[in-house]
Amino acid sequence: MSKSKPYRNIRSAVIHGGIYGDEQTGAVNTPVYLTSTYQQESLGQHKGWEYSRTGNPTRAALESLIAELEGGTAGFAFASGMAATTAALSLFASGDRIVISNNVYGGTFRVLDKVFKNFQINYTIADSSDLDALETALTPEVKAILIESPANPLLTITDIAAVAELAHARGILLIVDNTFMTPYLQRPLELGADIVLHSATKYLGGHSDVIAGLIAVKSAELAERLHFIQNATGGILQPLDSFLLIRSIKTLGVRMDRHVENAEQLAAALCGHQAVRKVHYPGLTTAPGYEVNRKQAANGGAMITFELQEGYDAGRFFSGLRMVALAESLGGVESLACHPASMTHASIPKEIRKQVGISDELIRLSVGIEDINDITADISAAIEAAQL
Repeated sequence: MSKSKPYRNIRSAVIHGGIYGDEQTGAVNTPVYLTSTYQQESLGQHKGWEYSRTGNPTRAALESLIAELEGGTAGFAFASGMAATTAALSLFASGDRIVISNNVYGGTFRVLDKVFKNFQINYTIADSSDLDALETALTPEVKAILIESPANPLLTITDIAAVAELAHARGILLIVDNTFMTPYLQRPLELGADIVLHSATKYLGGHSDVIAGLIAVKSAELAERLHFIQNATGGILQPLDSFLLIRSIKTLGVRMDRHVENAEQLAAALCGHQAVRKVHYPGLTTAPGYEVNRKQAANGGAMITFELQEGYDAGRFFSGLRMVALAESLGGVESLACHPASMTHASIPKEIRKQVGISDELIRLSVGIEDINDITADISAAIEAAQL
């Protein structure tokens, strides 16, 4: 419903933000507009809608919501996180180069290495947590820096504001994948980023039942360019999925609070476990990026990666799980475990994985909202089962 915004906190914005409700009927939920086209009053005269690839009211409500939550000028909804990433990368031309973090989602690496490289859009891998190393990678043909913070899967933290300053001094765009944190915990546009990406399949969807991607942009100029790409290439999110995503975002605050509460307790338990060699979690005060993350995000999020001591086998660990599922993806209400080297990051060559620290022993956990005692007991039993 068209109205002023009487709230200030993101806990309220996730429920009432964007285009809230339906003015025609008073429904508090935006209707699902299952239509491909719209009747026009006469040639050149319509009610703001022509064809649902170009724009759909349900999708528009979601796009308005993500723009508001991220503090952007516009939002865009796509059929998947990779469709959103592909649209953002389509802003660039032959001869351009993109600098990416040295541990990013494997699909991001794959689309650059196997698709965009064919169009002479190249990439450089750099440690974005090291500003000196990143600056060295910024050659004249670099047009964008694409980072994740926390990064997938090692949860490395990058100083978003510092990288934005470095990028903008050279006329380079900063793209931040905010999937792990969501706008509830971190808002990169407010820290200086130009484009924010989400695999909305993850925490924004939150129930492992929708595949979707979202983008929010800072400037009107980028919004115009991305709308053209979205319409021209057509990788749009369908109305029903848009509705489901709006519904899910309404509970984002309560879900994330529980996710993080559980993750903090599980990370502490893993740190004290004699069979665990190393824990990666930016909410730990001992984590290398703890201070930077505390400056730019509300907390450490709900993703944990860890490695077992010698004498324990990761394969046996996964076989020993009973409640926590061995599965791709993350961010659902249920806890999930994954093996990055053979699953999410299998498309990255082994020598590069080894170079950046994605070992065959690395285990990634998406900590759900179940009872923390049940989660901890299942992980502990699986660790015990992993002993050789």
